[in-house]
Amino acid sequence: MSSPVPVFGTPEAKNAFRVLLLGSGELGKEVAIELQRFGVQVIAADRYDNAPAMQVAHECHTLNMLDPSALRDLIGQVRPHLVVPEIEAIHTQTLVELEQHEGLRVIPTARAARLTMDREGIRRLAAETLGLPTSPYAFVDTEIEYRQAVNAIGLPCVIKPLMSSSGKGQSTIRNADDIGAAWIKAQTGGRAGQGRCIVEGFVDFDYEITLLTVRHRGGTDFCAPIGHLQVDGDYRESWMPQPMSAPALAKAQDIAHRITDDLGGFGLFGVELFVKGDEVWFSEVSPRPHDTGLVTLISQELSEFALHARAILGLPIPTMGQLGPSASVAILAKGKGVPQFSGIVEALSEPDTALRLFGKPYVDGSRRVAVTLARDVSVYAAREKARRSAAALRIDLVQPD
Repeated sequence: MSSPVPVFGTPEAKNAFRVLLLGSGELGKEVAIELQRFGVQVIAADRYDNAPAMQVAHECHTLNMLDPSALRDLIGQVRPHLVVPEIEAIHTQTLVELEQHEGLRVIPTARAARLTMDREGIRRLAAETLGLPTSPYAFVDTEIEYRQAVNAIGLPCVIKPLMSSSGKGQSTIRNADDIGAAWIKAQTGGRAGQGRCIVEGFVDFDYEITLLTVRHRGGTDFCAPIGHLQVDGDYRESWMPQPMSAPALAKAQDIAHRITDDLGGFGLFGVELFVKGDEVWFSEVSPRPHDTGLVTLISQELSEFALHARAILGLPIPTMGQLGPSASVAILAKGKGVPQFSGIVEALSEPDTALRLFGKPYVDGSRRVAVTLARDVSVYAAREKARRSAAALRIDLVQPD
C-alpha cells in the first residue's frame, strides 16, 4: 500500500496541515493529542459544546452532524486536508459526495464511513458479500416485524438500534416478558431516534475480543487481541493479551484482514469477534479507535491513538512495542451534574498505573467519565490492579453555576 506523505506546517499558519474531527469524545481527544505531536492543526466538531477533544483542539464547532447542509458548510469553512469521523452519527452520504466530486479525503474512506455508520451496511457486507461467519440476524422497521424476527430467531436474542454506541438502546431478550420493553428501549436509545433495528441471535461463544487492525503505508498489522467485559452492551473492562489458540488467532486475523481490506483506506479499525475454541465469528467493525483499546495507553509504546495518527498521516509504523500484560477499567458516573473527582492520589499509588479523566462537561443519566489503566506480570494481576485503582477514585456530580 502507498500513501502520500503530507508536508507538515505550523498550526494556525497558512501552511498548516488541518484535520477535522467529526466527533470529539474521549477517543477523539487522544487522537487530537497524537496528531498535535506532528504539528497538525486539529479542528474538533461535535453536537454539544466543550466536548473532550474540543478542550485540546485549536478550533471547535458545535453542530448537528446529521444535517447535510450544516456538515457541508463546516467542511467548506475549515477546508480540512483530512476529515476523520470519530462517531457514527454523521450524514455520511455528504462525505461520499464530497469525496467523489470535490476530492475530500475521508478517513479511512467515505464508503467505509457510510457502511459502518449503522449496523446494517457492515453486517450485510460481512455476511452477504464477504461470506464471513456471523450470528443469525434480521432487520426490522416495525414492532410487528420485530416480534416476527424474535420468533424466527428464537430466544435468547439481542435487539439494537441501527445507530448507537456504548450499549444505548440495546437489550438482551431472554424470555417473552422482555420483548415489549426491549422494543421501546431500542426506539428511544438510538442516535437517529426511532426506526430500524437489528435482531441478532446468540452465538455460543467462550469470549469476545477486539482485534485492533491498522492499515498503513507498510501494509496491515494487528495488535495483540483484547479481551473485554461488557455490561448492558457497554464496555466496562478490557485486557490484553487475551489468550487464544493459534488457529483461532489466525482465523481472527484473516476475518479482520478481509473486512478491512474491503473497507480500504488507512487508519486503525476495531474489529469485534466472538470466539469458541478454534472457531471465530464476526460481530462488528469500527473504522476508528475502539473504546476497549484504551488499554493500549499502557500496554504499548504506540497506543491505538498513536497508531491511528501515524497511519492516517502516511507515516511508518515499524513496531508497536508491546510492554506487557495490561488492563483497563471504565469509570461511570450516574445522576445529573458536572463530574468532580477525588481519590486520584490513591488511584495512582501503585507502580505501573495510569488514569485518564475524560473531561465530560455534564452527566445526565449514566456516562463514562474516566478510565484506570494498569500493567503487571500477568493479565490477572493487571486486572486486579486496575480494579483497585478504579475503586479508589471517587466521583461527585456538582450542579453548574
